Amino acid sequence: MLQVKLVYREEELGTAWKEDFKECPNVTIIGQDILEVECDAIVSPANSFGFMDGGLDLHLSEKLGWHLQEELQAQIAQLDERELLIGKSITLATGNEKIPFLISAPTMRVPMSFNIATSVNAYLAMKAILIACKNNEAIKTVAIPGLATGCGRMPFHIASNQMFLAYDEIINGNYKDYQTFGDTQKFQYRLNENGLIWDY
Repeated sequence: MLQVKLVYREEELGTAWKEDFKECPNVTIIGQDILEVECDAIVSPANSFGFMDGGLDLHLSEKLGWHLQEELQAQIAQLDERELLIGKSITLATGNEKIPFLISAPTMRVPMSFNIATSVNAYLAMKAILIACKNNEAIKTVAIPGLATGCGRMPFHIASNQMFLAYDEIINGNYKDYQTFGDTQKFQYRLNENGLIWDY
C-alpha cells in the first residue's frame, strides 16, 4: 500500500492531522523540512500556471532545480486549458536520486489567498495527488505538505479534514453514494464547515 508522509511546520496542523488520520496505519505525520523526508515523490501545492518561485515551491526549486518549473510550464502549455486545473496533477521526474518525482497539484489558480480558505481546494488537490501515486508504480512513498494552508490561509483543521476525506475515498475506497442533490450539498458543507459530520 502507498505510504503517505504528511509533513508539517506548524504544530496546529500536525495536531489536526494526528486526530483525523489516527486510524490510518500507512500514514506517518512528520514535523520537519519536507525536503529532508525520505520519499519517492514530493508534492508541490502549486498554482495552475506552474510558477514555482514562492513559498514552499521556491524551496523545492532551489533544492531540486529550476528546470522543474520550466518543464512543468511546458507541459501545462500543451493542455487544452493552458492551465493545470485544481483537482488535476502533473508528475515530473526530478533527476534527483533521493526524490525521483515531483507531483504538481495546484491548490489555487493564481498565487493569492482570495477565497481559498472557504474553498474545497485541499480536498481536490489531495485526490489528485493520491490518484497520481496510485497510477505510478514507481511511487511507493509520497511526502505531502499542508494543502492550501500557506498562501491560501485555509484553517488547519479544515485543510486536515479535507485531506482526510480525499484519502478516505482514494485509498480506502469509501466513495460517497449521492442519492439526491441534497446529499451533495451536505458533503460540500462537511468539507468546509469546521469538520461538521452529517449522518447520511
